[in-house]
Amino acid sequence: MPRRTLGLLSFGVFVVIVAICLIAYMPLGLITADAIVPLIFAFFGIWVVVLAGIRTKSPEKHERGAFSTFGWGILLIAIGGAWFLAGLNLIYSLILLLIVIGVLAVATALRLSRKK
Repeated sequence: MPRRTLGLLSFGVFVVIVAICLIAYMPLGLITADAIVPLIFAFFGIWVVVLAGIRTKSPEKHERGAFSTFGWGILLIAIGGAWFLAGLNLIYSLILLLIVIGVLAVATALRLSRKK
């Protein structure tokens, strides 16, 4: 079975995300310059969650697991969201990060307890 080219696909999605965020900043003026990088993090985190779904359907032998990929995607979304919210109020950013880390810890603990 030929190996999938998810690395190239992810690179392409990243370039499209950067282009969309720059379009939203430059001509449209929908976002500020401070919001570009956090939105790129958050949108790429959404792609990583989608990638976890792809890996669930067809796992490769020597590849990161779908649950691990999903966790990294959620963390990227949380970091981007917290960074974006830091412009409003720093406490919102901290609350968001703590909730996401707590939920991931609980999900991991439940997943590990089911395996035994």
